[in-house]
Amino acid sequence: MSTPQEAAVHAVGVGHRYGERVALDDVTLSVARGTVHGFLGPNGSGKSTLFRLLATILPLRGGEVSVLGLDLARDFAAIRGRIGVVFQSPALDKKLSVRANLRYGGQLYGLRGAELERRIDAMLEVGGLTARAKDRVGELSGGLRRRVEIAKGLLHRPELVLLDEPSTGLDPAARGELWRFLRAQPGLTVLFTTHLMDEAADADDLTILDAGRVVARGTPDALRSELGGDVLEIVCADPAGFAAELGTRLGIAARVLGRLVRIELRRGHELVPRIVETFGARVQRLTLAQPSLEDVFIARTGHRLVGEDS
Repeated sequence: MSTPQEAAVHAVGVGHRYGERVALDDVTLSVARGTVHGFLGPNGSGKSTLFRLLATILPLRGGEVSVLGLDLARDFAAIRGRIGVVFQSPALDKKLSVRANLRYGGQLYGLRGAELERRIDAMLEVGGLTARAKDRVGELSGGLRRRVEIAKGLLHRPELVLLDEPSTGLDPAARGELWRFLRAQPGLTVLFTTHLMDEAADADDLTILDAGRVVARGTPDALRSELGGDVLEIVCADPAGFAAELGTRLGIAARVLGRLVRIELRRGHELVPRIVETFGARVQRLTLAQPSLEDVFIARTGHRLVGEDS
């Protein structure tokens, strides 16, 4: 783990409560400078609370955190000038033009005059927004609006930007454009929260949260490779009974997740014909796949990241 001075963010033993409810419990992590770091977790996992702490919106009540080498509890004012924050909820005026929104955003950071206009022009160009600079934000697509939001958050040239659910409401093409835009910023450290598996898989490093605790950390590939083998999922009418019979008849350990029976093992394809032959029409659907980040989450927590009805 990087030292507090080396890391963009370094946290040790962070805790936070809302009354009796524990939102963060002994969170320890380190984010290298210049990387894209994702925080993956379901609603209520603590990722939004952690985001608000790092954005200096909530006071630090437990643990130690340094942001860009500064003490979060003591140097929060200095930190605010060196980070950018893009919230999940829109923060643009739909009746104003793209340029006017960026201009007002820059003025909040003390930018003025020709320097502000030069920075606006640069961000419009990098974001592919130059031709839309005079358009009202309300006339833009969701993907373009999100790019304007992020351009506003980068105008003051922060060293670190915090993005809360950056791809909310975006289709896959718009999401791809958004991340190309972000990665085009040299030396920028990006921290983002998400509940989307494919978005989390594109991070350089990942912290997985559940019920306020860190349940896994590492690169997406390393986390998936820890599981090894294959993942076999079976849909059937009686998952509990089916899982029990797998143990008694085939000697296979299985886990029940809602309407699914789940098996993790090496060379899973060799088990498929045995299951079909043994249980026949009781198998309503069977899928075999390599481990995913969802599988990592299940292995660490015993439940899905997103509920079956979501």
